[in-house]
Amino acid sequence: MSALATFKRLLKFTAPYKVRLWTGVVAGLISGGTLFLIFRSMHVLIAPLEGAGAADTESSEDGATMYIEFARLLGIEAEQADGSMTWQFMLITMTGLIACCFVKALFTYINRYCMRWVGARVVADIRNKLFATLQQQSLKFYGKCDIGALISRNTNDTAAVERAVSSSIADLTRAPAELFALAAFVLMYSVNHDIIELTISLFVVIPLCVVPILVLGRQIKKYSHYYLSRISDLVSRMHETFTGIRVIKAFHTEEQEAARFYQQNRDYFRNVLKAMRAELLMTPLMEFVGVICVCLFMVLCYAKGIRLSEIIPMGAAALMAYQPMKRIAKINNELQRSSAAGERIFEMLGLDDILPEAASPVAITRFENRIVFDHVAFSYEPDDDPLISDIYLEIPKGEVVAFVGSTGSGKTTLANLLARFYDPTGGKITIDGVDLRDIEIASLRKLIGVVGQDAILFNDTIANNIAYGSSDATREQIEDAARQANVHDFIIAEPDGYDTVVGDKGSRLSGGQCQRVAIARAILRNPQILILDEAMSALDTVTEQLVQEQLFKLMENRTVFAIAHRLSTVRDANCIFVIDDGAIVEQGTHDELMAQNGHYRKLADSALK
Repeated sequence: MSALATFKRLLKFTAPYKVRLWTGVVAGLISGGTLFLIFRSMHVLIAPLEGAGAADTESSEDGATMYIEFARLLGIEAEQADGSMTWQFMLITMTGLIACCFVKALFTYINRYCMRWVGARVVADIRNKLFATLQQQSLKFYGKCDIGALISRNTNDTAAVERAVSSSIADLTRAPAELFALAAFVLMYSVNHDIIELTISLFVVIPLCVVPILVLGRQIKKYSHYYLSRISDLVSRMHETFTGIRVIKAFHTEEQEAARFYQQNRDYFRNVLKAMRAELLMTPLMEFVGVICVCLFMVLCYAKGIRLSEIIPMGAAALMAYQPMKRIAKINNELQRSSAAGERIFEMLGLDDILPEAASPVAITRFENRIVFDHVAFSYEPDDDPLISDIYLEIPKGEVVAFVGSTGSGKTTLANLLARFYDPTGGKITIDGVDLRDIEIASLRKLIGVVGQDAILFNDTIANNIAYGSSDATREQIEDAARQANVHDFIIAEPDGYDTVVGDKGSRLSGGQCQRVAIARAILRNPQILILDEAMSALDTVTEQLVQEQLFKLMENRTVFAIAHRLSTVRDANCIFVIDDGAIVEQGTHDELMAQNGHYRKLADSALK
């Protein structure tokens, strides 16, 4: 995708702010256009230096200047008897010049403010949309992506676009207007002074200053794309390192990790330097080409016998045109840099790994009858071996069913399919006869609650963690759920009580406390179907006994889908399913399965050793 195409896509995000955008555009045009009036005013003031009177500052074909006409309306003469300018006329002209400069300054400010506001707002909208898009992707997507790279796309890439859009749009509307105004003055001046051939040569030679922009622009984009990729690697490395800091400390690999980071950071630095060289080379090249153009122009003036006083106004305008041309070069740099970042952002915005919802989904509010796994099979990729195959089972309302088996047998996969984190690749799962794929996702999520082995808490207060997903819960309801989960006493013992911030992933709490807070969250949500995914596998025996009491309270009057390594937690289940290699090999109550002397008995005997 070209830089221009990427920039056009970015500009589509400005539609909600078109009033402010066009205010900035008009202000930029006015700001640039005032240069024409400024140079005409300056020409009037320097006319005596050319040996001309005020009335002769324009040719007879062009008539009197606006200042002379205005002075005559006020009854003021433009020149004295000796042909010199009157002080009153000079005052009028200088006032006009100052007024033009004030107008230029005012509208330049309006242009920059409006455009930078629009640019910052657009990038904020892009960041919001990018975050929302990533939130909508399926767990399958997150299972194969790099979290650090996603963070980089939503921070570093959008920051690169923000720097470009905020400044470039302002310059893009003002610089061309300034160039056009200066070109108009040069053209009018050359026609009035019969030096049109100089103007033609000027318009032919000056565009050569743009050559470095075209030559180096592609290099800037290429290396910008490289170093944005490298910064993604750096963010990914930092995310992985800080997340696994306990392992790093345990194995004393700090120096090894630092060396890996150093290598990646060096690669990033090298790519930054390459882009920097191309960008920094652009201005010196433009200046060098500009000096050559000026020399050629002076040689041409000398050959034509044109006086220096005749080319001063035109030369000053041409030299002043260098600044907007320089800003256009800067715009090109930013466009190339933002193009590289924009391509990466639009790649993310184009993701379509979202769990599909039916065209006319069924909204369900209650679970009335049974859950059926109807010959369900699942694999992550079409060519992979199935993780589960031909699973058929029924879970009546109000029953507690448990799934046991060795690690990797497919127990958690079944739970993920019931919660519809994934869709089966074969068969179907129904609730009261309705396929999960036909149920409105929002209503399904309200129906099902999940308590996993890793109690995920956010770096927020205990109260907000308990109320997560139940935004309308009152403080009384939050505290009641905490009491039911036997977590209220330790909360009020904290200095800030329910307003205590738990730290990253609940680091300020113990494992048992985190798990009980998660149970309180599930109690507050009050789901009709409860999935317990090895909810106590990470707890010690004493903590397990405390948490198990709360789990039993949570399981009352609910349909429970329990996964467990520890058989003590599922002994009282209505039915226990033994999963092995993705298939149900045994089912029955605890006593029935023990009597069969099969897989379940082996698991039970192993747990006692």
